[in-house]
Amino acid sequence: MTIRFGTSGWRALFADEFTFNNVRRLIHCVSGHAKESADFGFPSKEYRLQGGAAAQGVAPTVVVGYDPRFLGEQFASEAATVFAQDGVRVLLSKGDTPTPAAAWAILENKAVGGVMITASHNPARHNGIKWSPFWAGPATPAVTEDIERRLGVLPPALPRVMPYDRAVRDGWIAETDFRPGYFKQLRTLLDPKALKGSKLKIGVDAMNGSARSYLRPFLESLGLKAYGLREERDVLFGGQSPEPAPEKLEGLAALMKKERLDLGLACDGDADRFGVLDAGGVWIPANEVLGLAFYHLAKNRGMAGAVARSLMTSHFVDAVAKSYGQRVRETPVGFKYIGELLRGGDFLLGGEESAGMSIRGHVPEKDGLLAGLLMAELVAMEKRPLAKVRDELFKKHGAFHCARLNFELEGTKLVREINERLGTKPPTSLAGASVWRIDDSDGYKFILKDGRWLGLRFSGTEPVVRLYAEARDAKGLAAMVEEGKRILKGKI
Repeated sequence: MTIRFGTSGWRALFADEFTFNNVRRLIHCVSGHAKESADFGFPSKEYRLQGGAAAQGVAPTVVVGYDPRFLGEQFASEAATVFAQDGVRVLLSKGDTPTPAAAWAILENKAVGGVMITASHNPARHNGIKWSPFWAGPATPAVTEDIERRLGVLPPALPRVMPYDRAVRDGWIAETDFRPGYFKQLRTLLDPKALKGSKLKIGVDAMNGSARSYLRPFLESLGLKAYGLREERDVLFGGQSPEPAPEKLEGLAALMKKERLDLGLACDGDADRFGVLDAGGVWIPANEVLGLAFYHLAKNRGMAGAVARSLMTSHFVDAVAKSYGQRVRETPVGFKYIGELLRGGDFLLGGEESAGMSIRGHVPEKDGLLAGLLMAELVAMEKRPLAKVRDELFKKHGAFHCARLNFELEGTKLVREINERLGTKPPTSLAGASVWRIDDSDGYKFILKDGRWLGLRFSGTEPVVRLYAEARDAKGLAAMVEEGKRILKGKI
């Protein structure tokens, strides 16, 4: 089979392509890449400056974590024994852990990188592998291309593994609790006194994912009252995908109304994505959370810096950032591009409309727990609901109404036809207004002079097109959505 990395690692179906044999083959190639990166490649200089293990002439170290999916701990152990056999020391999570916690463990332990066994928000039939290099963010295309090249020339015989007990006994595998270090890091990014003094009551929906032993315990460690939902291990995720969308958080909304909670926080399967409910169980979209987060960091925390956001993300955060004199950089879809900018230190916040966010001083990786905690801190400091703050910002900057719709298309031929038509004869006007600018760096984004825009982006692995739109009012948004549908039907 051929293993390919997508926007966030490799994902596949259980017992089809995601098997122990394929995991073993992939990890063997990752270990080869990691060892060369630590000893010979470009990252080695920066890695040695960090004081990594390779600088000391000992075996390089990697972090291995996993989410609560079926056989997650067994796949993680298999990965660890491959690394051990290949001469790479492993810090293996003692239990299921969030992707951002594993990412922080990379930095904390000066590891050459880390593996997460997770399919993130995908349904239970899926699993996957994320590789994060030494900078603790998503792997860049150059990294994944090297791993894929190694897979292409790998001999048919399965890579060897070191027996697990022997690997532990000889120090190649160290079972490690990532929570203490990660909790300590979160406290440096937040104002624990402000949170504790607020006496907020917060609902937490772990969605049977890896936030289940992290988010509520962290809130309680600050002295806050937290109510947990879906914290038990359920490898089927209750029969639905563990994605913090509003229709999947009805239980959290009901709990908030019943207990009169101030805030509701949720995370996806590996806790790199967030979901936020305001007082009364009101959904706050990710696009709005990004604008609120920057406002909070600038106004309440006195922080400054630029914003990095993906192409199809709302311009709401742009308006807020520019009101504080900060610039905005637009990136292709995928947090790996945002993470690269966060690593430089000039960017305060990076985010995307699919509920990914991180900030300067933290890992350049999506962190759903941190995003939710920043919303709690905002409420604690402002002493008012998020919707009140949002409405005030809309009054100042104008409202931003957004939509994201998915459409399944009939086969790759139709996808190709639409793609070719947009590339050769793109629309010059939409909803009665001229198209001011077209961005085709990642799909197609048609921008009007009045700020409205329409985005169309095709999946690289299935016949699906995603339609994005934004306008200053509901009527304008509806018109842009209809124009997008007409384009897909070939009427424009």
